[in-house]
Amino acid sequence: MNKGKYYITTAIAYTSRKPHIGNSYEIVLADALARFKRMQGYDVFFQTGTDEHGQKIEEYAAAAGVSPKEYVDGVAGEIKAICDCLNTTYDKFIRTTDKEHEEAVQKIFKKLLDKGDVYKSEYEGLYCTPCESFWTESQLVDGKCPDCGREVKPAKEEAYFFRMSKYQKQLEKYIESNPNFIYPESRKKEMINNFIKPGLQDLCISRSTFKWGIPFPGDEKHVIYVWVDALLNYITGLGYNGEDNSEMYNKYWPANVHIIGKDILRFHTIYWPIMLMALGEPLPKQVFGHPWLLSGNDKMSKSRGNVIYADDLCDRFGVDAVRYYLLSEMPHAQDGTITYETIIERYNSDLANTLGNLVNRTVAMNNKYFGGVIQAPTAGEDIDTELKEMALGTLSKVTELLDTYKVSDALSEIFDLAKRCNKYIDETMPWALAKDEAKKERLGTVLYNLLESIRFVAVMLKSFLPETSDKILEQIGTDINTLDSLSSFGAIKSGSSVGVATPLFSRLDAEKTLAEIEASLPAPEEEKEEEKEIVGLAEIQFDDFAKVELRVCKVVDCKPIKKAKKLLELTLDDGTKTPRTVASGIAKWYKPEDLIGKSVIVVANLAPRTLCGVESHGMILAGDITEDDVKVAFVEGLPAGTQLG
Repeated sequence: MNKGKYYITTAIAYTSRKPHIGNSYEIVLADALARFKRMQGYDVFFQTGTDEHGQKIEEYAAAAGVSPKEYVDGVAGEIKAICDCLNTTYDKFIRTTDKEHEEAVQKIFKKLLDKGDVYKSEYEGLYCTPCESFWTESQLVDGKCPDCGREVKPAKEEAYFFRMSKYQKQLEKYIESNPNFIYPESRKKEMINNFIKPGLQDLCISRSTFKWGIPFPGDEKHVIYVWVDALLNYITGLGYNGEDNSEMYNKYWPANVHIIGKDILRFHTIYWPIMLMALGEPLPKQVFGHPWLLSGNDKMSKSRGNVIYADDLCDRFGVDAVRYYLLSEMPHAQDGTITYETIIERYNSDLANTLGNLVNRTVAMNNKYFGGVIQAPTAGEDIDTELKEMALGTLSKVTELLDTYKVSDALSEIFDLAKRCNKYIDETMPWALAKDEAKKERLGTVLYNLLESIRFVAVMLKSFLPETSDKILEQIGTDINTLDSLSSFGAIKSGSSVGVATPLFSRLDAEKTLAEIEASLPAPEEEKEEEKEIVGLAEIQFDDFAKVELRVCKVVDCKPIKKAKKLLELTLDDGTKTPRTVASGIAKWYKPEDLIGKSVIVVANLAPRTLCGVESHGMILAGDITEDDVKVAFVEGLPAGTQLG
């Protein structure tokens, strides 16, 4: 049954570099919602993609020695590969360098120019290059960018402006009359109190100090502001161009929901709806600002050495295990966390034990006691009722929770049913029933109830763990997998046969797995700092620099570190009587014999850190010459122990 259209989007990923697992959460969340809506009978269109213009991209490309288009082609390919790796079912992957998008954006701005909602003036303000955002003095937090906390710089240039202030009252009225437009409520209050009530200023929508962007219509000295260009993807991807819009646009717009990170809510709930108002187009029905996924208690960055990538996790744990962790570990309105320890813990407790063990032993018992043939449930007892009622009631709870994007809670409901199945096994003790021939009919009924309840679990898991769902259904011997089939208990046909009991998730040895992961991790000094701008580095105070102790050290010994392809263990003479040990991620570029006898510069007062079993006391200074070339800073003429500064 077709319930109508459902258009869902993610924010498009910025092509500055390969996205980490925190960035990948959003595409999995949107995919689970899209899959569930399809199962409900909706005509779903699911769009994601990449945001590829702006000053930062131009600078990254220059640093890499390639054109901006070559640079974004590479990163966009990585982003798309991760979406595919995570088994997401997007219908369109849009790139803002697509010819159709660029042409549509120019037509849209020609329309806004003709309407008088865009005008040329001069902009003077404070600019954050990494965020591609202008700020006023009053918007800064401790003198820095309120979004990312980095330094801003004064900027003055000729620019085009969009008359945002003209639409402030209209936006306020829309939010007031559509209370669920910004969701959850806490995010709505933040936007109203911090940005809308203080008064909206006209928005600078062009730049003239760099070239990597969509040329402004009629004035090619300017390129369109990257954020404005990016927001328009939600309609250009459907075929809107400001003139003759496509049937697809007319069918799917307005979007049912934009799934975005909480850090870009302002762009999607203020700039975007006002742009649509100016174009005379309907506004999206809802914008859901989800929380962040943190590494431990910190945001992920290469400078912290805590970056985790989705494809690496999928290779190690499997796609569905990664999807499960992302979807189950993220609270509805608070930041979630990810560590290798918690991934392994949840893998073992939830996937291997609660779910995997349930399916495995149920199928194994049916094979053992009945030669695999599913028995008719002809010997019911009162104890069966609670299990059946829970199975029949779970879908409505899951549906209600997904309608408010409480995906973690929805998964908990499904796994609670699996736990109830395990409890039912303990209550009915099939192994004891099997010992009494007179109770064979009851044994067949118990196993039938388990198989049918497991079918409920598998069908509801199909949106979250699609491959696992299919494996479960195959093992229990049924292809009945629709949500409608969960309206009554008893769809599995007696007389059919179960498959082979094959473990869905084999338990992991936590200590061994963590050791393997640690051995595979790059050394922190090998990584480029995530938060650093390519040009215009943030200033530090002299007192901060004075805290760093740089010392000349002579390499007296060097050897590879077992199980760590990228690390070398160096023994250094630092001018004291005690040798200093440093682990350095330079094995790709240097052999031990290249280093022994050389003098290097070491950051000598870093706190010790254990890398692959070696306690490292310091960091060797080296430079990233290119993306794949590192050179150690050797020194001559200075004795070991010489302090620099």
